[in-house]
Amino acid sequence: MTRVAPAARRVLSAGLTGLAGTACAACCLIPLLLAAGVLSGAGWTLAGQSMPGIAVSLVALAALVWWRTTRRATRPTPHADGGGCACPPE
Repeated sequence: MTRVAPAARRVLSAGLTGLAGTACAACCLIPLLLAAGVLSGAGWTLAGQSMPGIAVSLVALAALVWWRTTRRATRPTPHADGGGCACPPE
């Protein structure tokens, strides 16, 4: 597994959040675009069926990336506190 820099993860998380928000807004605008005559019946069929799934997927992906970004790796470091451990002497 390739490690990604924390700054790159934050940018990825912010980008995915922005895409999810844009997809959500577009999904809410579809009925208005249809009423205004900007979208035709074929556009409604295509966008109306795919946009909600795309928006939900992007929200889930953004949440996953955010969780992975904010999670801290908690690995015990031997001898960090100077206390005794069961390690063999070096």
